[in-house]
Amino acid sequence: MSGRARLTLAAWGATLMASGALLPLVKPATWIFTAAFVLALVSGAGTLARRAPLARPLTLLAQLAVALLALTAIFAREQAILGFLPGPQAFTYAADLFAAGAEDVSRYAIPAPDTEGIRLMLVGGVVAIGLMVDTLAVTFRKAAPAGLPLLALYSVAAGLSGGGAGWLWFLLAASGYLLLLLAEGRDRLSQWGRVFGGAQRSARPGSSVAGGGGPAFAPARTGRRIGAVAMGVAMVVPFALPGFTGGLIGNGDGEGTGGEGRGGTISAVNPLVSLQDNLRQPEDREVLRYRTNARDTSGLYLRLVALDQFDGTSWKSSVRPIEAVPKQLPWPDGLSQSVRITEVTSNFVASEGYEQKWLPMPYPAGRVDIDGRWRYEPAGRMLVGDDKQTTKGARYTVSSLAVQPTSEQLGAAGDAPEKLRREYTKVPSSLPADVKATALQVTKGARNDYEQGVKLQEWFARDGGFRYDVDVESGTGVQAISRFLKDKEGFCVHFSFSMAAMARTLGIPARVAVGFMPGTTQTDGSVSVGIRDAHAWPELYFEGAGWTRFEPTPSRGSTPSYTLDNAPSGTATGPARPEQSASAQPSAAPSASESCTPQERRLGDCGPEEAVAGADSSGGGPDPLTVVLIVVGALAVLAVPLLPLLWRTRVRARRLGPAGPTGARGPEETAARTLAVWQEIIDTAWDYGVEPDESQTPRRTAARIVRLGELGGETADAVHRVARAVEEALYAPNPRPAPGLTEEAARIRAGFQASADRRTRLRALLAPRSAARLRWSTAARWSETSTRWSVRRDAALARFRRTPRETA
Repeated sequence: MSGRARLTLAAWGATLMASGALLPLVKPATWIFTAAFVLALVSGAGTLARRAPLARPLTLLAQLAVALLALTAIFAREQAILGFLPGPQAFTYAADLFAAGAEDVSRYAIPAPDTEGIRLMLVGGVVAIGLMVDTLAVTFRKAAPAGLPLLALYSVAAGLSGGGAGWLWFLLAASGYLLLLLAEGRDRLSQWGRVFGGAQRSARPGSSVAGGGGPAFAPARTGRRIGAVAMGVAMVVPFALPGFTGGLIGNGDGEGTGGEGRGGTISAVNPLVSLQDNLRQPEDREVLRYRTNARDTSGLYLRLVALDQFDGTSWKSSVRPIEAVPKQLPWPDGLSQSVRITEVTSNFVASEGYEQKWLPMPYPAGRVDIDGRWRYEPAGRMLVGDDKQTTKGARYTVSSLAVQPTSEQLGAAGDAPEKLRREYTKVPSSLPADVKATALQVTKGARNDYEQGVKLQEWFARDGGFRYDVDVESGTGVQAISRFLKDKEGFCVHFSFSMAAMARTLGIPARVAVGFMPGTTQTDGSVSVGIRDAHAWPELYFEGAGWTRFEPTPSRGSTPSYTLDNAPSGTATGPARPEQSASAQPSAAPSASESCTPQERRLGDCGPEEAVAGADSSGGGPDPLTVVLIVVGALAVLAVPLLPLLWRTRVRARRLGPAGPTGARGPEETAARTLAVWQEIIDTAWDYGVEPDESQTPRRTAARIVRLGELGGETADAVHRVARAVEEALYAPNPRPAPGLTEEAARIRAGFQASADRRTRLRALLAPRSAARLRWSTAARWSETSTRWSVRRDAALARFRRTPRETA
């Protein structure tokens, strides 16, 4: 691989390693593969342009053109010419998508959903940074300034994550930059030709300085030291700064939920993102258990959040002010006293494994009794956790209204207030015209908004030929609606936002609600709500009844009674009282015995407490394999700084370890044993700052070690004794075994420790200089392997070339 190709690969890798800090910000993080692919195309275009060769500005223009074509083909294929050539429509669509992504970034908490707008911003931003890094490092051969765009990329991730992107992501980004610098340094050194060393102290022991095969000299060593020191300072400084909780190693725990100290608004993750994942769970696990005095729980949907804004790319919840939870919630908007209502009281116990900042409640709730830090959003009548408050293990009581309007009341509903109609009938200009045309065709003959809503529901659930399929891609933009209406397959997300969008085109105020279906009644009278009960449904507004639930999804949920022919006649009723047979009070202890089996626990025969605990133990706890992998990974990370110490300890033990009885050693074994001890003494001196000089004789080497190491007394005598033993092992015709060499080496090491200061002792222990021998030996083995492979390859090619002539 050429130096420039290596540098191009290093620039590509450094950009992706720096962009790793963005991965925790968006879920799922599959955008990184798209960014890597586009960046690879841009890098490849730069490689071809530089080989042509083109002028530097032309190389940059070629890379920009490739990036533009690739991004157009990925994000604006339907608006582009021939699917990849950008035109006016493609630029307009990209601008709208980028604006939607910017709004999503400011709206959602971490991790944000992988919307098309956010994906465009991430991929486009990473490609732009990668193009700058490639231009600086490869085209202009200035790798050091390329760290500025990489730093900008990491800083954006740190800022969005609340002040820190995590120490692991910083190490990854810093490592990528150091690899880029090393690649450039190697490329520059390769252009100098063969390097001749002049100072013996810089030569590798046992190597030929004039051969150009020595190790990296002072400049390379200094560069590596500067990089290591810079990384260490960047990791340590944040801990020393008072009040500096973010920074390069900050964990960025900031949340986006609202609160009194955070502006008093809701900024939350769109729950549609996780809805499909919940429905795809291989095993249903309980998230809630409740008891209620409602006679029929089929319509007791548990609502989390209402998505009331549709901008063309997704349905989302508007940013609205929140307040303290009132003791009695206000009367629902638009609900008339003439509509039949029944007061329902329900007691909930949330599983320990269910963490959600939106509180599941029947709609409309009138009173909520719950402990913790919860806030109330009046427009959607929702409760949201403040300051990391979640539903984990929550116990709460909700008094709600079961609203039962008749078809006559809904059909005679008056016009909605102008402000509400204007807000909840808004559709984006990018919504395809066939959506409204289809809505008009389906509702043809309807006399009012209610009949139009019923016709839409029946068309989706029964007459339109739609099929429920949870594996369909879950988009929420205008293109997803058109695709759904054409393919006629999807799951509750597609049915709910498509019906809501079509209702809005007809002038009916509509929004999308996300939450859970009522659940399954257990043998003990409680109701169990599983993760697969997650659901989305449309809500349409009718003056006099307020926000009213519809169910367009086939084979899911229950069809509201007021959309059927046998709707009950409506007369206002007073609040209902809890029945004796369906007590709303949860039992204080499990109803089953302590010997409750797993099968009974799954069936709900062990009471609500056991069911919650069972759900938590089966699905809410950590996976043992994951725990083992995390522990092993943590130990591996902690062991990395100790590798030089461990290697040096192992080498010392091998050199000074037992080698059999002295009398049983032959001359060769005696010489090898003596030389191993001598090598250990030389490396010990090297660890304490006395660099080896293998051009000296053993006697001169001993004198040099004693002088530079400032050794004296018995330690100096021990060095000279071992040196004489080495001379005898090297030059005597029949060397005699020298007793006590291991003790001499230990005495010399103790002498170095006694004469050195604390810093030198710590350096010798934790970062011994002699560990460079490991790198040298690895490089030598790699060079030997490469040479052997090259010889075999050349021989094979020679045989292949001779074969045709021999055959002829």
